Amino acid sequence: MTQTIQWFPGHMNKARNEIKDIMPEMDVVIEVIDARIPYSSENPMVAKLRGQKPVIKILNKADLADPDQTKAWIEYLESQDQVKAIACDDNKTVEVKRIVQLCKQLIPNKVGTGRQIKVLIMGIPNVGKSTLINALAGRSIAKTGDEPAVTKSQQLIKIDDDIMLYDTPGMLWPKIENPNSGYRLAATGGIKDTAFDFADVASYTAEYLIEAYPELLKARYKIEELPKTDWEFFEVAGRNRGLLQKGGIVDTYRMSEILVNELRSGTLGRISLETPEMREKEEVMVEGLLAAAAEKKEAKVEEKRLRRLRARKNRK
Repeated sequence: MTQTIQWFPGHMNKARNEIKDIMPEMDVVIEVIDARIPYSSENPMVAKLRGQKPVIKILNKADLADPDQTKAWIEYLESQDQVKAIACDDNKTVEVKRIVQLCKQLIPNKVGTGRQIKVLIMGIPNVGKSTLINALAGRSIAKTGDEPAVTKSQQLIKIDDDIMLYDTPGMLWPKIENPNSGYRLAATGGIKDTAFDFADVASYTAEYLIEAYPELLKARYKIEELPKTDWEFFEVAGRNRGLLQKGGIVDTYRMSEILVNELRSGTLGRISLETPEMREKEEVMVEGLLAAAAEKKEAKVEEKRLRRLRARKNRK
């Protein structure tokens, strides 16, 4: 999965360098994440770049996520140093007021002084950042769209007399260390469909939903006894939907597209694809993967050194 996704175009690399340059001037960072995948949609570069600056995590698209899991994620995120978290859905009026108030509470010494609070807003592509910016500004400023990577350049937006918002392009990171995060990002639309194998993502999604949300699958696809495997599920659900090809063969690929699209739109129900407990386990797994990769790299370097040493001896 990690090797098939190509997602770090030039404008994102440029944006990362620009953010690195302006970060020291910022007072507050707002990171917009997907409430369905708060861990996988967090950009690991944000933590590295912001240092000790306060960050407000906006769990956007909360109307699509499991409300119990969203509550658990807010508690989990706010247990971290200098982190505040707010759930945000399509009706952003109340949340927008809370975000503005929170920025002023975090930097009270600038309020009413004419010295603007500089707020950097970041988020992965297609997470709803531009829609949130328009709600914060009270007018249409940022381009919006269902396709990832709509915003291409930095923008400065005055929110009120106290707050200046610095917008950035939706920025992904060069490499997904956690393969599970790659699948979840793809399933929720954070990556363009052309960048990955759709059938693989659908299989991963089905496996998770069979385990975590069996009743939603049974109700949506009219299945009395839910199969235990993803391929059996696509067979049964596809047959129930009448997705039959010549010879009565079920079009399982079409069924996989329907599953992912209905997950993305919320038609399937309110679903979260990860929990704080999953994050804790996967962080340990990623540390292990990175350690193994570093060991492998070190072994290759050592092998090259020994080869060079042997070549020198042979020449003598």
